[in-house]
Amino acid sequence: MRKAFAGSVLLGLLVLALAWLGLMNGSTAVPATSVWAAFFPNTTPDALIAVVREVRLPQVITAILAGSGLAVGGLLMQAVFRNPLAGPGVLGITGGASLGVALVVLARPIWVFINLSPSLLATVAGLFGALAVLVLIVLADRRLGDAATLLIVGLMVGYLCSAFTSLLQAASEARAVKGFVLWGFGSFAGTTLADLPWLFFPVLVATVVALTLGKALNALMLGEQEASALGVATARVRLLAIAVTGVLAGTITAWCGPIAFLGLAVPHVARALFRTADHRVLLPMVVLLGAALALACDLLVRAFPPLSGVPLNVVTSLLGVPVVLWVLLQGRKWGSSR
Repeated sequence: MRKAFAGSVLLGLLVLALAWLGLMNGSTAVPATSVWAAFFPNTTPDALIAVVREVRLPQVITAILAGSGLAVGGLLMQAVFRNPLAGPGVLGITGGASLGVALVVLARPIWVFINLSPSLLATVAGLFGALAVLVLIVLADRRLGDAATLLIVGLMVGYLCSAFTSLLQAASEARAVKGFVLWGFGSFAGTTLADLPWLFFPVLVATVVALTLGKALNALMLGEQEASALGVATARVRLLAIAVTGVLAGTITAWCGPIAFLGLAVPHVARALFRTADHRVLLPMVVLLGAALALACDLLVRAFPPLSGVPLNVVTSLLGVPVVLWVLLQGRKWGSSR
């Protein structure tokens, strides 16, 4: 526990450092004094201070929320399904969010009677698409009661959503398809200060609930029969973990687009760093590590010249693919403490 506490302190400091660098760096460099002044409401208005308050601060907070939320969702899915390659998108929730956005962006004339801005309408549609898939998965879980079969159902739902999305792309005009493709690249820059509560509170509540599941997830890793023998209500824990992941993945995808690999890779990085399979330790660690990696990816895209203008998902994939390959090569060692 002492090692975990020291690790959490170091990760917390890393998150703060990366957040500060994210506020300072971008297309226009902002000095540390202007960044500091931006946190005081009575500061004399200044162009650089406005950049920090209105553009970079929402982007940094969004990266923290998205990275930590996806990492928690990935850890929950890997524990529930006892599968090292499970992630937030494994139940088709990300696909449902993408289909919701596609219905708005690619079939926009149908929704002109709704008095919302196009960006907000797309976000709401993405959230409803994710929640619709989540309800479907919860109903399937009640009927099946089996994690392995439920995993297959989730994958099929994801493929079905992807097929409908592809049909919409094929039938839409080039301009609309371009907008949808840009959304699919993923970005932390799509939120404003006014939007942040709609992202912050669902992610916060879902993460707090997830942090209470550490002991039950440890039991689930032994198998459902063993967990039941230890007094764990496996069906309830599985349902709660699925619901939490659905809220996290759906909300984050709706606001940021489908962010690749963070949810899949971060839990494995945490296991490797802390040499443990104890979810009571891993859950808070992936919150901090996910936030740190999301901030690092965003900073690379905005402030590292060779990657300037490169889609965020390209950077997350470059970091995530080696981790997935490493997991495959490790085989059954992924869930063991070392």
